[in-house]
Amino acid sequence: MAFAKKGDKVLINYTASLEDGSVFDTTIKEAGCCEDDDCGCDDDCGCDDDGCGCHETGPLPITIGNEDFFPQIEEALVGMAPGEKKTIVIPAADAFGEYDEDEVFAISREQLTGDIVPEVGMELELTGEDDEPVEVVVVEVNESAIVVDANHPLAGEDITYEIELLEIA
Repeated sequence: MAFAKKGDKVLINYTASLEDGSVFDTTIKEAGCCEDDDCGCDDDCGCDDDGCGCHETGPLPITIGNEDFFPQIEEALVGMAPGEKKTIVIPAADAFGEYDEDEVFAISREQLTGDIVPEVGMELELTGEDDEPVEVVVVEVNESAIVVDANHPLAGEDITYEIELLEIA
């Protein structure tokens, strides 16, 4: 029987969930992210992997050690045999980061370009100090300013991955 090692190309299935048990991503078609309207993707289930972690369903090919996925997942695959399953919990700090209150800030309505009418929940792209785009979500709107949150939507969440090694290529 073959066991996975660093450098091996493998095919895995996984289901990623939060502490409350809610699934936010999976490669399993039957329960797949794009099978229904509850996938959590920001693009109406187009699943372009826009940062929500959602992508087309089906097994994920990775090369162990190439940092194709979370390092904890790749490390857990070492020594596994095809058909074997494991559960790995990735702490928030190692997943999408801790929630940072400093990433919630107000901007003047005058800074908005075009005819944008901000609403709570709206996603915007701002230009950061280094001219890099910053994705934010509007969390509050008042007459003079809007409050936005630049944290990743899964910041502060420990992530549980149920993985299954399907094959070693």
